[in-house]
Amino acid sequence: MSTVLTQESAPVQAPLDDRGARAVLALARFEARRLLLSVPVVIAFVAYVAWIVWRTRESWDGYPVLQEADQATQATPMLVGLAVLLGAARAVVRSERHGTEHHFSVLVLRPWRRTAAHALSVVPAALLTAVCVAGQFGWEALKPGAVGHGSPAELAVGPLTVLAFGALGVLLGRLTMSAFAAPLLVVVLLFVFVLGTGPSEVGGLSWLAPAVAQTGPDALPSDLLGRPAAWHALYLAGVALGVALLAVTVAGGRTAAVRAGLALGLAAAVTGGVLQARGATPSPELTAARERASANPDLTCAEHGRSRYCALPEWAPRTGTWAGVVDRVQAVAGGSAHDRRLDVRQRIDARYGPGTDATIPASTEPHRVTVGTAWGGNRVPEFSSAVAAVLVAGTEAAGSELCDGRMVTVMWLSLSWQDDPMNALRRVRLDDSVKGSAIVLSPTDPLSMTEGQTDVVRRLLENPPAGVGARVKEHWAELTSPGVTTARVADLLGVAGPGKADSCEE
Repeated sequence: MSTVLTQESAPVQAPLDDRGARAVLALARFEARRLLLSVPVVIAFVAYVAWIVWRTRESWDGYPVLQEADQATQATPMLVGLAVLLGAARAVVRSERHGTEHHFSVLVLRPWRRTAAHALSVVPAALLTAVCVAGQFGWEALKPGAVGHGSPAELAVGPLTVLAFGALGVLLGRLTMSAFAAPLLVVVLLFVFVLGTGPSEVGGLSWLAPAVAQTGPDALPSDLLGRPAAWHALYLAGVALGVALLAVTVAGGRTAAVRAGLALGLAAAVTGGVLQARGATPSPELTAARERASANPDLTCAEHGRSRYCALPEWAPRTGTWAGVVDRVQAVAGGSAHDRRLDVRQRIDARYGPGTDATIPASTEPHRVTVGTAWGGNRVPEFSSAVAAVLVAGTEAAGSELCDGRMVTVMWLSLSWQDDPMNALRRVRLDDSVKGSAIVLSPTDPLSMTEGQTDVVRRLLENPPAGVGARVKEHWAELTSPGVTTARVADLLGVAGPGKADSCEE
């Protein structure tokens, strides 16, 4: 009997750092592909792209202000972020759910390296979100009516939100190793951030949320916004990095690089959070600038035809569009109003910051017309009504006090030349009606129409008698004389008069 001795040689090992880094990247690529193809993430991105197409086609009626358009890219990516959070958390606990966790002990990757791979797997989803954000904002910027300037920091919010939510999903999965924790957190975040059950007022604490929109009826110049967008982007980036490396640390990662990265992420999050809270309060310099812009703005003026148009520098390209409306209104006017020189000025009330709905008082300057920062849609008949009121009454303040038959003349000038006059009448009235008394909107103080005036205007717009335009010019002096009754105006223009006498109390 003989004994054969065998000696096993030790396996030759490659440097663990090199093998581990390549394995982490390989696993990250695999998990990223699996995450992007998961049902919740696919549904979220399809819905996101569909929302962009549906909204952007007619957003801002084709006249976007880019310092508001960049904020409009921030809210919807939170839905994508929630889907990524859910997918990332499920990926982390997959081995626990399937009972295959013990098989990983034979692989190069330790738990903390696998966690790092899961954290890296959410980056492609954030990059794809960045592509969607760029497409949405680029579409707005390429519209012929676009004005203003966008902010890269504002545009970064959407992708950074997805990155932070994905990192949170990895951390949640590593902490709980439960398949139920992520869906519960998604429900909570959905109610807090997406459905608007969180804080409604914009202040220092509100900037801890992923997206903080401050848009109102009238946009402000970009230098008067006072939004701490750069600090907010730093805050989100710090949160994403800190949460991702915290997950790696919980999984056992204690290397110097992980500790340094975790410290950097926490420092960025704290620094951004503190400075964005301070930046949310307007500085004395910003407050003074807003006061100047409200009381005595620095305008860029241009001559178009017989009139002068003055706009804030970022809105200067729109003066030609305003001039087109003024020309159409004056074309159907008579007497001296047909060739009257108007002073069209853009006015804002920036004292209360962005997102507020401040009323601009009517001007008492003769032949001056106010225009706001919004345009398109309802703003066109509102502006044309202001122009018509100044042509008839002389000033905006006098136009807002009209109560007699001159109001019929004003609305005829404002609406008769438009493509769909009856629809324009509906849109310019506060209650969207074409019957009864109503408030007529304008860039400053509103006008008012009685029931009888509405009846006459509706008849003129629905079935205008032949030659009504010529009658307006022929009887211009009487149509615009103070005290003229609605019945007399109807008679001069060839339509049936109202059933009731003029009354400002209707």
